[in-house]
Amino acid sequence: MASALTRAKRPAAAAALAAMAVRRAFASVAVGSDIVSAAPGVSLQKARSWDEGVSSKFSTTPLTEIFQGKKVVIFGLPGAYTGVCSLQHVPSYKNNIEKFKAKGVDSVICVAVNDPYVLNGWAEKLQAKEAIEFYGDFDGSFHKSLELDLDLSAALLGRRSHRWSAYVVDGEVKVFNIEKVPSEFKVSGAEVILGQI
Repeated sequence: MASALTRAKRPAAAAALAAMAVRRAFASVAVGSDIVSAAPGVSLQKARSWDEGVSSKFSTTPLTEIFQGKKVVIFGLPGAYTGVCSLQHVPSYKNNIEKFKAKGVDSVICVAVNDPYVLNGWAEKLQAKEAIEFYGDFDGSFHKSLELDLDLSAALLGRRSHRWSAYVVDGEVKVFNIEKVPSEFKVSGAEVILGQI
């Protein structure tokens, strides 16, 4: 009898441990945290052509410039040209951009562990560059600082990002959503975060 009770408690205990592990893993980007402080000294690279990169002397954009004094919706995804990212994630934001503007959002940003030139080509292919700002996290330092990095070597992608979204006001994270696995698209889309703002 005691062993049956112990066996019954195991799944609940395992679920509780998994939940604690998730909370610990993403503590640096929790609701109420400062996204700039969580990634000190990190800059991102705005999507651009190679010639634009050369003419800007390969400039980067500090996080303070992206978030300070602004209302920003930011979403991260595993990579440009990948399935869910191309067919669902980016289009969900592109197709709802006017709704974000109506809520007073200053910018909607897509960030991925890609170089800014790949992101530029992808944004143009998706015809999303006018609606969404795309930023490259070329070395993954932004996602690593936020503890949102993920090893997707099994899919031949190497170190990438979880699929996530956040609403950030003047650097403070007001809403944060993360998918259980990067192939899912349940909580990080535009429709969900629109209902949370």
